[in-house]
Amino acid sequence: MKNIFLKTNLLLTGLLLCSTWGCNKSFLDQQPLGVLSATVLANKQGVESLLVGAYSMLDGYGGNSGGTRSPGSNWVMSMAAGDAYKGSSPSDGAADVQPIQLFNMTTSNTAVSAKWLFEFDAIQRCNDVLRTIPLATDISDEDIKRITGETRFLRGFYYFELKKIYNQVPYIDENTKDVNQPNDKDIWPNIEADFQYAVDNLPPTQALRGRANSWAAMAYLAKAYMFQHKFDAALPLLTKVINEGVTAGGQKYVLVPFQQNFSPQAAQKNSGESVWACQTSVNDGSNGSNGNRPDDLNFPYNGGPGACCGYFPPSQSLANSFKTDANGLPLFTSFDTGNDVSDPTTPYTGTLDPRIDLTMGRPNIPYLDWGYPQPSWIRDPTNGRFTPRKNVYSQSERATNVSNESYWGSPEITTNNINLMRFSDVILMAAEAEIEASAGNADRALAYVNQIRARAADASGWVYKNATYDAGTSQYTPQTTPADKYLIKPYPAGAFNDKSYARTAIHFERKIELAMEGHRFFDLQRWDLGTGSMANEINAFLQYDVKINTTLKGGFFTKGRNEYLPIPQQQIDLSAAATGVPLLVQNPGYVN
Repeated sequence: MKNIFLKTNLLLTGLLLCSTWGCNKSFLDQQPLGVLSATVLANKQGVESLLVGAYSMLDGYGGNSGGTRSPGSNWVMSMAAGDAYKGSSPSDGAADVQPIQLFNMTTSNTAVSAKWLFEFDAIQRCNDVLRTIPLATDISDEDIKRITGETRFLRGFYYFELKKIYNQVPYIDENTKDVNQPNDKDIWPNIEADFQYAVDNLPPTQALRGRANSWAAMAYLAKAYMFQHKFDAALPLLTKVINEGVTAGGQKYVLVPFQQNFSPQAAQKNSGESVWACQTSVNDGSNGSNGNRPDDLNFPYNGGPGACCGYFPPSQSLANSFKTDANGLPLFTSFDTGNDVSDPTTPYTGTLDPRIDLTMGRPNIPYLDWGYPQPSWIRDPTNGRFTPRKNVYSQSERATNVSNESYWGSPEITTNNINLMRFSDVILMAAEAEIEASAGNADRALAYVNQIRARAADASGWVYKNATYDAGTSQYTPQTTPADKYLIKPYPAGAFNDKSYARTAIHFERKIELAMEGHRFFDLQRWDLGTGSMANEINAFLQYDVKINTTLKGGFFTKGRNEYLPIPQQQIDLSAAATGVPLLVQNPGYVN
């Protein structure tokens, strides 16, 4: 789906930027050569083409600014939350990505600016669709409702990204004449309105599985409520999604074997656990553009499935988070005490949650069918001991699910979908809402969390030594010798009657279940509520892991500032062009 019309849309959107956003010089009104006018696009095929162009931005690649610094997976923000290190070599990304992890970025940081520009580019594409629909005369009322629903869902999603990262952003829709707007209003109501429209107007199933459906829209509306602590509004939606929701392909939402969520094989992608995912393809004439970019930086450095660049290696603190106690439960506050997991001199010898080896590559632990991770897979010793795993393909899949095109990073361009929301995310949000909502139920919250843990405790999905990995089933056989001392058990009955304990358990379950998937920074952000808990969590990571990764030295998260990135200074300057007075106001704590 993603590759259809993609290259055409790069031209179409460039035209519409001028034709519908107010170029008022007569010499600019002349039709550019080689591009199509809005009137040519005013038909069903043209509108559908523009819509695919809006979908194509989900991976964070394309448009005027998309690339390695604006990933749809938000790995840069996940890195800033302690899931991983910046990686690569110390000098690579030292000017833009590393300052985000150290929280000393300036308002002119190019990575900060790239994400802003990219998301507004994506929003512009959505607005172009909505402006063009009324001009078309060959679209049925049913298609108008569906296309508008998909477009408003996408716009809500892209604004959601901006809201999470920058907080105060200007709102521009298809009716905005002057795009120079202030950022003095809360845009949550606009995001809610787009998602609600999609809930009310999208069909429950779609002809193409990568398209948004009403259930994905309901899940995202609930997530928007969760970010605003509207738990009473979120809970019934999440309950409905869990009990009745289906994928765009009509499959009932369900947890599938954990590893299958990260398989590039067509038979395992878009499973019953996939609520919303960016679709990918390779060897389709796009020179790698329709694959998993810009996540191609996040592979082992050299050898095995890697070629470059060794970004995003899992952190020591994340590895330690998978330690379990004698009851198979997490060590909420003491995971970084005692010996480190996989320390080569004084290794931790206790029990572990088996999800550790489905999340990261560790020394002497089988890594899919690549054997053991090798030292050459880590670009620089400061990057620790681990390699990412969730976005990596197996060796047996290389011939069919990896790009063979001429792009420099072809071995790291795969058909592995970018998971934006898994059903496990929905279940854990529901557990949280059950604890926080006025009509919530602690026993239901407990059952939800234990459902996630039961999947992880299913030994058929574990990693085994002296075994063969079958990519077709995402399992190892024979299942005789677990790769480590795995122990995970459910929380006992009544454990969540203590609301504080329940909250801690649910928060920690999200940390280990969704690790390396771009959620951690935003979870910490929405849980903070001005308490400084986010600063405490991230500073503890920085202080602990600096012994492993010396490039973390000097990093410090400042409460009241670093919960959001700065508004790019270039955008503030541009907002002052007409009157000399900026319409955009900088986030607290940042110096222009």
